[in-house]
Amino acid sequence: MSVWDSLVGQRQVVEQLKAIAAGDPKQIAQSWLICGPPGSGRSNMARAFAAALESPDHGLDDEPTRVTQQVLAGTHPDVSVLATDKVTIGIDEVRDLIGMSEQMPSTAPWRIIIIEDVDRMLERTTNVLLKEIEEPAEHCIWLLCAPSAQDVLPTIRSRTRIVNLAVPGAAAVAKYLEENVGAEPKIARRAARLSEGHIGIAKLYATDERVMTDRDELIVGVLGLRRASQAVLLAGSLNANAKAQAEVDAARQAAREEADFRRINGLGPDDRIPPKLRGAYNAISKKDELKRRATRRSRDVLDRALNSIASIYRDVAVIQNGAEDSVGLINLENRTAITELASRMPRAAAVERLDEVAVARRRLMGNGNPVLVFEALFCALMY
Repeated sequence: MSVWDSLVGQRQVVEQLKAIAAGDPKQIAQSWLICGPPGSGRSNMARAFAAALESPDHGLDDEPTRVTQQVLAGTHPDVSVLATDKVTIGIDEVRDLIGMSEQMPSTAPWRIIIIEDVDRMLERTTNVLLKEIEEPAEHCIWLLCAPSAQDVLPTIRSRTRIVNLAVPGAAAVAKYLEENVGAEPKIARRAARLSEGHIGIAKLYATDERVMTDRDELIVGVLGLRRASQAVLLAGSLNANAKAQAEVDAARQAAREEADFRRINGLGPDDRIPPKLRGAYNAISKKDELKRRATRRSRDVLDRALNSIASIYRDVAVIQNGAEDSVGLINLENRTAITELASRMPRAAAVERLDEVAVARRRLMGNGNPVLVFEALFCALMY
């Protein structure tokens, strides 16, 4: 399987980066900004590009090299990834990366540093990074990832080469789910449609029936909002589900990291951790770290809920404008209720409710109380 095979619906960008990775190293830009909406695969694109830059075959062969496997697995010594398990990226984390960027690569042509969701970086942290982006060390390449170029400071945009990813089509996502996740065709098609091109969410829907059920219940709940008491109950239920799912996800990740730690250090599942490794091992499952991860994942679940809610009023607008044949509905299973809502809701009211979803998203990003944010949103959505 090629290093690029996990990237869905991005053929044009893949061909562009393939050619660059295989070209003259002296002509390669050293600071990149890879942009794409959530779920488009920007982090996977960064890893694939890094693997192609580091591997002797430049990612052109069908069978991945050992270097490629290491980069994609996150174990290559010259490729560092800063992922966002926290709500924001800390300034100390960036300073550590800057110190690392000055070091010569140990085995590969480049020292590559990937920062996921650079838009989650506070301005003073971005300013610390700016000089390195402007004048990278001779053997270092920075790959920054963000939803769009407008989500990062103009000073970062102007000093990077920007790559824009497309939203994968439903057919491409469904094919990916069938071939790589083993989803049945019917489930794959539904998961692809409901995910609206978000690969990660599509995989979640295709593999976790509880998550799909939670979404179905949310859509029905929003369509049935008539009283403030219903809004309060729905907000409470949504937030309780988000918290529970986040805690489970955080614990699962910690378990995976503990297993990887044991494997990398040649330890079995039941082997005692040597004293010299105990500090690093314990850091994986520290309560504070698990709490931060759970908070981030809870926000991700709630953000996914906002996308699902917005899809209702998107579908209402599609029906009101007679565009169903050309663009289709996302919530086909709720077509009857959505059609009824579209018949009695003015077009302006549907747009106003999309604006209310955007307001709720901004409040969540501003660390607003999730329960209060959704209570206010659901009250505003009643019709």
